[in-house]
Amino acid sequence: MASNSMLGRVPPQNEEAERAVLGAILLNEKVLVEVTDFLGKDDFYKVAHQQLFGAIVAFRQESSETLDLITLSSYLKRKSLVEQCGGLSYISTLTSDVPTTTNAAYYAKILKALSQRRKLLLFASKLKDNAFDESQDIQKVIDEGEQSLSSLSNETAGSDSYYSIKDLITNTISDIEMRSTSGIKNGFETGFLPLDSITGGFKKQEFIIVGARPSIGKTAFALSLTLNMIVKKKYRVGFFSLEMSASSLMERLLTGHSRVDFSHIRKATLKNSEMSSIIDASGALYEAELYIQDTPNMKLMELRAQARRMKLEHDIQVIYIDYIGLIDAEADARIPRHEQISIISRSLKQLARELDLPVVCLCQVGRQADGVEPKLSDLRDSGSIEQDADVVVLLHRDVGKNRTDDEAEREKNNIQETKIIMAKNRNGETGVFSLAFVSNIVRFEEMEFSRKYVAGNNPNA
Repeated sequence: MASNSMLGRVPPQNEEAERAVLGAILLNEKVLVEVTDFLGKDDFYKVAHQQLFGAIVAFRQESSETLDLITLSSYLKRKSLVEQCGGLSYISTLTSDVPTTTNAAYYAKILKALSQRRKLLLFASKLKDNAFDESQDIQKVIDEGEQSLSSLSNETAGSDSYYSIKDLITNTISDIEMRSTSGIKNGFETGFLPLDSITGGFKKQEFIIVGARPSIGKTAFALSLTLNMIVKKKYRVGFFSLEMSASSLMERLLTGHSRVDFSHIRKATLKNSEMSSIIDASGALYEAELYIQDTPNMKLMELRAQARRMKLEHDIQVIYIDYIGLIDAEADARIPRHEQISIISRSLKQLARELDLPVVCLCQVGRQADGVEPKLSDLRDSGSIEQDADVVVLLHRDVGKNRTDDEAEREKNNIQETKIIMAKNRNGETGVFSLAFVSNIVRFEEMEFSRKYVAGNNPNA
């Protein structure tokens, strides 16, 4: 890199700053500790400086001797690195150009910024070449380009790689006090009190799995969470629907918010009062921030690219994906499906960390869970889902058992009690609670809410 110019121009570099950093290290080896946290040999432009900095780091790792010109010169001779590092006479001049070592960290940050500029130029050049290469899949080129750019933007000069417990205690206590005083939680509330009580809300960077057998209501559960978040909490949500169209999701959101029987919407048999309720619901939803992507069997890289775009353009706070089994990993057909799911699972976990938001992904539960409460091990196709997930929520509804009078009355009113099993919660407790699945409006609600509604009391009044 150091020997080539870019497009006929010398890449950004500062030889004086490089000499100042190296000279300061040779005068005071404590400077090395200050700068190696964020500066590497490749951040130097001049090849001899790259080699010298690398040799200094290696010396410090291999030797207990004090670092100075004499000990380093001896080390370079033993390793036959003298000429590669510019020669002993050149190295000795480095210290003469440094009046004080106090500005070394400042110069090192200058070098880091210039290094990032060179990397950005190389990235742009490589991206252009890949774009011209028609043998490469364009979506793969875009995804890899976005990953590289995201990685480059996260290279913050001077960032600390570890923290002192003193700083952590001070910052943590301050954060706890602020949240206790303001009542603001550090998670995104789902609108279901039992779920929020256990999880504290969905946290940034969490990978959350919602699993159930078919027809239990995974999509309805995700849409109920979404409805709560965009209407009650005013969060910005991205929803990837690989199974249902955006218009179908919109109908479900409207029926859930208006409480108009879903079959009346589908069959176009709405009464005037029901149509009025739907119009009122549409007004509330129109003001919400929900962004839906409904490409079927979406490719993994395309999904990641669209998620980044939603984050960039709308600063979304939560992502829902329905569902993991329909994502195309773009892997060789000979790779077993469980390995492809593992690739997808790890990638979605990385996406949550990259975008700094919770990613909620729906997942099928295996046939072995038919009629019984599902377990973590029942998650379909891959054990890596269980491993990668920070939170796993499993849905279960008893079918075919003898009904109590209370249960029979609820079912007559389209209310089906559904167990919500917190099977995994990496940062908290697990447990089981119930929600009501109101089948005629395809929506989950808290049991008490549904009881009041059935009794003729409007809980929203």
